[in-house]
Amino acid sequence: MTSETAILEINNLKMHFPVKEGVLLRTGKLNKAVDGVSFSIKPGQTLGLVGESGCGKSTLGRCIARLYDPTEGEIRFEGQDISHIRGKALKPFRQHIQMIFQDPMESLNSRHTVGDILEEPFIIQQTGDRPSRKKRVQELLEIVGLPARSSTRYPFEFSGGQRQRICVARSIALNPKLVICDEPVSALDVSIQSQILNLLIDLQQEFNLSYLFIAHDLAVVKHISDEIAIMYLGKIVESGLGEEIYRNPQHPYTKSLMSAIPVPDPHNKTEKQLLTGDVPSPINPPSGCTFHSRCPLVSDQCKHDVPQLQSVKAGHLASCHQLEQTS
Repeated sequence: MTSETAILEINNLKMHFPVKEGVLLRTGKLNKAVDGVSFSIKPGQTLGLVGESGCGKSTLGRCIARLYDPTEGEIRFEGQDISHIRGKALKPFRQHIQMIFQDPMESLNSRHTVGDILEEPFIIQQTGDRPSRKKRVQELLEIVGLPARSSTRYPFEFSGGQRQRICVARSIALNPKLVICDEPVSALDVSIQSQILNLLIDLQQEFNLSYLFIAHDLAVVKHISDEIAIMYLGKIVESGLGEEIYRNPQHPYTKSLMSAIPVPDPHNKTEKQLLTGDVPSPINPPSGCTFHSRCPLVSDQCKHDVPQLQSVKAGHLASCHQLEQTS
């Protein structure tokens, strides 16, 4: 994907948090939550970012939304580097880069009515007068499938799925170009997840939105993503077109995630490729390939040499010393 066609371009992005140690709380080690990530997203497309809890997905999303100041690397939005912009200079970009969080109850102020919550982005951006803002709030509620009269109610009066619809409405209020979806359906019942996913797809088609869709469930990501990136311990270990990743996974970690997807067929005896152990700590990651401590194909080279992303075929990248064996 070329920078000329990408709405978002991430180059070698790192987010390292200092870890305080000892009685004097001196900075000792670093928590390498995001450790050299690169990818890009085209206008109107969705990149699904997948990985286990603790791999750095949400931290990466917050860096892109500039809720964190990245340690190193580059975030280019519509060709402009926004990696180190701060304060008032960030305000125009806040309008175009919005975020949907995992838990709708936690991300909505329970003391405010839904109308106040949805009106707040317009007040911050100093857009419109009060009557026009009220009208726009009602329009937003109807766009996401809620009645306009919901504006006078409080978040606790809604179900989990309805609260997430309110969060979606807030994210599109200012007509953004990029929406970062941080596990937006993982806290919802399975029956409601598909409704929210279909709503996001409809909004994308109507408003030409670009999504970074963060999830730990590949089955969910498959439903919405054009391209998929697999993340493990702060790094991208495989990326490519969604159908290609599902049809021909190359990295052992990706294969394990794929085998965990439930198949609605009692006669399907596909063997599960279970991983042993937990995700290592990003404070003290394994040497060489960070996946080697859990990999069934581990060799001496994996323990010492860091694998680089290499092309498997056009548009399909993977970082593994054993690619010939995984094919």
